Amino acid sequence: MDKKQIISYADELFAAERSRRPIPPITGRDPSFTTDDAYAVQLENVRRALSMGHTVSGKKIGLTSLAMQKQLGVDEPDYGHLFAAMDCADGLVDAGALILPKIEAELAFVLKKDLRGGKVTPEDVEDATEYVAGAFEIVDSRVADWKIRLPDTVADNASSGRYMLGSIKLSPKSADLAAVGMKLYKIEGANAVLMNEGVGAAVLGDPRISVAWLANKLWGYGVALMAGEVVLSGALSAAPSALKGDVFRAEFTDFGSLEARFV
Repeated sequence: MDKKQIISYADELFAAERSRRPIPPITGRDPSFTTDDAYAVQLENVRRALSMGHTVSGKKIGLTSLAMQKQLGVDEPDYGHLFAAMDCADGLVDAGALILPKIEAELAFVLKKDLRGGKVTPEDVEDATEYVAGAFEIVDSRVADWKIRLPDTVADNASSGRYMLGSIKLSPKSADLAAVGMKLYKIEGANAVLMNEGVGAAVLGDPRISVAWLANKLWGYGVALMAGEVVLSGALSAAPSALKGDVFRAEFTDFGSLEARFV
């Protein structure tokens, strides 16, 4: 696909995020639009964000479950960029700045060493990780009504929105990440309603495998995972919709709990 068309689709998504007016799926209008084209669109908007003074704080991995891969007809995950401005460290999410947010509970890796070279193993991920924490990712879609195929979500920065990390930080060598359990609750008054639950093994069998996949995928584009970056390794369960006024709590084995309030 020529550069002019890549920029045109990037313009649409860039404007949609700022106006909160979603666009029709690109794949529905352009059957020739490929996943490689979509990553080119994503990277164009990353460059724009950087030129505006935003800072990349990490990466996120999506489509790590077999169920979601089958739903979109793909055989591997996808990835997007995280920016420092997406970090809701105070636990508050500005619902008015998003379009149709959903919330996912997962494990986040914070790196102390770069991961590069294209042959990264799960053991390399362990060695390069400063700590792992429980996390929320708030996904959002600039594509209308979440009617997406793989190239649509990739172009849309893998549907990235916001994120937050829990306060308990553990070495990946001190916990069996595949066995970590998670329960996601919606807080309704005095009640905590269980929305869903999952385990670390839902993420490609082990979240370390997911991070290794990302490092190797990025290397194909000449990009490394860098020391200090946050890597969101993939949802442990389905992502319920979130509205202004909603409160969610995730409880993890080993990693404690965290709470997100949509204000």
